[in-house]
Amino acid sequence: MDTRAWTMRPAEQADVEAIAELRAVVMRPDLERLGRYDAHRVRQRLRDGFSPQHTSVITTDGTFAGSVALRPSEDALWLEHFYLRPEVQGRGLGSAVLRTLLTSTDATGDRVRLNVLRGSPARRLYERHGFTVESQDPIDVFMLRLPAPAASRGAGGG
Repeated sequence: MDTRAWTMRPAEQADVEAIAELRAVVMRPDLERLGRYDAHRVRQRLRDGFSPQHTSVITTDGTFAGSVALRPSEDALWLEHFYLRPEVQGRGLGSAVLRTLLTSTDATGDRVRLNVLRGSPARRLYERHGFTVESQDPIDVFMLRLPAPAASRGAGGG
């Protein structure tokens, strides 16, 4: 599977079950490590909060590879439901998707927030893309990324 050939399309309500299932697969190791895995709850939380108008489906080679959402809030956009199928992880797809999203949020001057489970390897990905820890609790690490200064946009970083 060539992860360089990827696309994003707007999500539809019909995508909710595929994304909920992917969420359960991707989050299971971290949730089990934290003693928080519940097979029904992990899926239902996605279903309850699914917002197709803010969600994109990621495809590689024309097949479902993952999802990502950017949900507006009062002071930032929330990066949520960023899940990639395990077989496409570690090949640069997550970085490519993040670069695309963050180029857009830099252009609009938006701050981006997210939370990641404590101990999750995804935290390193977010830190490489400019997110810093704002706070944490026993389960979650809350991170923020300020928009890149206009002078550094397009400088080829990332």
